[in-house]
Amino acid sequence: MTTMQATRAGLETLLDRFLDAWARHDLDAAMACMAEECRYDEFNGVLWQGKQAVREGFLPQFRGDYGDIQFLEGGLFFDAEAGRMLVRWVCRFDWKGTERRWRGLDILHVRDGLITEKLTYAKTDRPQTETHPAQP
Repeated sequence: MTTMQATRAGLETLLDRFLDAWARHDLDAAMACMAEECRYDEFNGVLWQGKQAVREGFLPQFRGDYGDIQFLEGGLFFDAEAGRMLVRWVCRFDWKGTERRWRGLDILHVRDGLITEKLTYAKTDRPQTETHPAQP
């Protein structure tokens, strides 16, 4: 099996598509960025393996089970040679009339233009470290 060498431009394009899908709550578009054999390692240690399982892992966030979740990008790092991206973010969501925020990062592994691993790390054991009054 031949694998394509990633380029920074290719990684940036893939990440833009992936982050845009999350911002729009478009699960199909997010999954189009994922490889068949992908893995999603949540911040709480739950591991989803395979595209259908990863879809199930993403679904509650896209469906709105935790309110309107938005990831505000706070920094990017690309390693095209290794096929890796790092995204630092703030997760913001409204929950029962209160805006909540927590910080974290994703390490994304890429092969052949698709994400094979999404490793999520967070600055909390639950997504409620900062509270702010909800904004209209």
